[in-house]
Amino acid sequence: MILAQIAAMAKNRVIGKDNDLPWRLPEDLKFFKKMTSGKILIMGRKTFMSLPGHLPNRHHVVITRSPVVSEEEDVTFAGSVDEALEIARRLSPDYPGEVFIAGGGEIFKETLPIADKIYLTVIDEDFDGDAFFPEFPEKDFELVEQNDRPGPPPFSFRTYVRRAEAGR
Repeated sequence: MILAQIAAMAKNRVIGKDNDLPWRLPEDLKFFKKMTSGKILIMGRKTFMSLPGHLPNRHHVVITRSPVVSEEEDVTFAGSVDEALEIARRLSPDYPGEVFIAGGGEIFKETLPIADKIYLTVIDEDFDGDAFFPEFPEKDFELVEQNDRPGPPPFSFRTYVRRAEAGR
């Protein structure tokens, strides 16, 4: 199972404010949809609640301290990252390819040591926020693709892959 984090962050590492994105980047939302369609998304409860509804053609695994049974067939609740990963392993035959970690900040931080890839949209501007993408050791990840966009605001799509020698 390939575990990939997917996020958009400002220059100052902000990824959210008050359970929302502090910017409007339609091109990034299209990228997110293209990358995650037909896949498993692992996310925290606050991230899940910030969505306009469950996202079509994806299975949501939601990490919460108070797991409940979902009435939606494409939403499963988990009590921990480990449980979410086990659910993703069980579901992966029906959702081939990468399993995506979609936030928030604490979930990104907890899963960074086991992530194989990071799809990161970097916005070339600082934003006010209360959720942040964690620092990651660039010695552990290689930037394999960068696609700059003029904006406004200017941003770039970046793909990082864990270096083999960095282990997991």
